[in-house]
Amino acid sequence: MKSKRNLFLILVFLVPLVFIFSQCLTSSSEKADPRDPTYAGSAKCMQCHKDIYDNYLHTAHFSSTRLASAHSIGGSFHKGNNEYVYNKDLKVIMEQRKDGLYQVAYFKGKEIRAERFDIVFGSVKAESYLYWHGNELFQLPISYFKQLNGWTGSPGFDTLNVDYTRMIGTRCFECHSSYIKPLPNPSQSLITRTIDYDKNSLILGIDCERCHGPGTNHVNYHLAYPDEKKAKYMTTYASLTRAQKIDMCAACHSGNKSRIIKNMFTFKPGDNLADFKEAEYYPGKVDSLKLDVHGNQTQLLESSRCFIMSKMDCATCHDVHQNQEKNLAMFSQKCMTCHTTANHNFCKMAPAIGGIIKSNCIDCHMPARPSNVIAVHTSGKGEANPYMVRTHHIAIYNDASQQVLNYLKKYNKLQAK
Repeated sequence: MKSKRNLFLILVFLVPLVFIFSQCLTSSSEKADPRDPTYAGSAKCMQCHKDIYDNYLHTAHFSSTRLASAHSIGGSFHKGNNEYVYNKDLKVIMEQRKDGLYQVAYFKGKEIRAERFDIVFGSVKAESYLYWHGNELFQLPISYFKQLNGWTGSPGFDTLNVDYTRMIGTRCFECHSSYIKPLPNPSQSLITRTIDYDKNSLILGIDCERCHGPGTNHVNYHLAYPDEKKAKYMTTYASLTRAQKIDMCAACHSGNKSRIIKNMFTFKPGDNLADFKEAEYYPGKVDSLKLDVHGNQTQLLESSRCFIMSKMDCATCHDVHQNQEKNLAMFSQKCMTCHTTANHNFCKMAPAIGGIIKSNCIDCHMPARPSNVIAVHTSGKGEANPYMVRTHHIAIYNDASQQVLNYLKKYNKLQAK
């Protein structure tokens, strides 16, 4: 009897597993995920998490890479607003042609090069663009900067000459997409340093499994057992340690100067980031003034007293499933869950600021600061404009506080008239 009972328990345990893992092999009618069969693809996630997915469609993570089209490109293709001028002889015009949208270089009125917009990088502050040359990818010379509402020279490009030759490596995609597969290239040399890609392998944007890990077994189990509410075969964010949570975000938000040890596409929630990339800066030895606001968000946060004196992590303030970009009031309320009069750590400027304190702590304590690594160049002048990004080093910034006070003085004068 005992042996039969043991056999029964084994079968109860194994039958669900057999079903789940047998489903790893995608049916012939479905397109297999290019990563491997353990990945289900975001469409499968949407079956049970439609509301979350629909909200996520409006976030910067989702739009971090997308196919180029008239709807996905911010810049104008209308005459008078569609050109970038290097000098009186050289310019690039954004043109719509029969087979797509192009950046066309003209020298003394004669076309010298034309390449198509194929892929868009970025969405919130700026956009840059890639074009396919066979199986290779290159960056187009002109980008779009939302603050200027106009075309600009791509960051790091020559401001005097048009250049279509900047190759895009896998590292760019490791933060701007969910996957792309390099192809073996027997003709590749150290001189050309180009990379061939499988075009069909590109997974645009940051998809569900880039942050949540492979989901095939999770999806198959819960479709088979819909009444089971506890997440199976999936690493939940809540189960991670604080360091693991920070590492998840730091995979892309901790700078790009460190040496990569492993392919970042293989990083999964719960992994130790130090096994994948060398630290650009080390906790406890960070000078926040040397960190760049564009890439070093996690180090800037970790250098903040708010972080050091609390248990906060990135998700304390950010819900990556929602577009919270302009919701300063919501972020300010997050601040005031810790900073209260009862805790004797409330803002000392509150009496002077008044009601605005409830809707905007952020402009004073996390102001926009210019990036040290990105410059935006104006058409016709080549002048560098600051690329402003909100710092994640939470602190007291006297200049930012004074700007707020000056604004309130002007506002109060106007109200008094």
